[in-house]
Amino acid sequence: MTTTVQLHQRLEQISVRFSTLEHAVALIGLGSIGLEHQRFDQYSDLDFFAVVERGYKSRTLSDLSWLTECSAVAYQFFNTKEGCKLMFADEVFCEFAVFEEHELADISFSPGRLVWSKENASSTLAFPIKRPRKDEAPDTQWLIGEALTNLYVGMQRELRGEHLSAMRFIQCYALDRVVELYSLTHGSNSIDIDDFDISRRLEQRFPELLAALGSMLQGYHGNAASTLSILKLLETMQPVNVAMATIIRRQCALGINDTE
Repeated sequence: MTTTVQLHQRLEQISVRFSTLEHAVALIGLGSIGLEHQRFDQYSDLDFFAVVERGYKSRTLSDLSWLTECSAVAYQFFNTKEGCKLMFADEVFCEFAVFEEHELADISFSPGRLVWSKENASSTLAFPIKRPRKDEAPDTQWLIGEALTNLYVGMQRELRGEHLSAMRFIQCYALDRVVELYSLTHGSNSIDIDDFDISRRLEQRFPELLAALGSMLQGYHGNAASTLSILKLLETMQPVNVAMATIIRRQCALGINDTE
């Protein structure tokens, strides 16, 4: 396991080495190595954008010596045309992308911080022009309807023997809608909300849900029991259609009997 000192040192090594590239413009730290530094701990990744001058993206991606010379690399792969995930041999993990400066205007990302920038670089590079798109808050009835129907479809597939698909409908799709509804109706504390993933830091935002989460996520062999727990939480938040709740509970009874 890494330490925070080790992570800080590696980020410093990377920024120093990157700054030696003639075409380097800035290194933008994101997430817990960006503006959300209060979350930084030994479990953090090094998430960053390496910003270069126009015409130098391909060269910077094809020659990662600015990273590999910092420490031995155990594994790397390109998950997008400009993004790479890289594990150093000492278990420091990086997720990064290389962009040309002009491309930042068209990229949606959460604000970060300049870990390093060349002398004449804009101080606003770490702040996106295009913010993550936020739709209007979903209607509570839509969330309830989606949760109920996903539970129903999931249990139909469970009873058919399609347990993996059932698990996705119940423990992913339906639970996501219930979590979204809970966030909408219960507000949140000062913990940062991830613009791209509502499940991030859920345990810190709503510690009162900890006990319920375990019962709602019982895995491949626990779809019926998970459904009952999700339905129970949903019913504590908002009125639920009695007919749908009755049908879903009947499905669960059949599912539980089938596993006994």
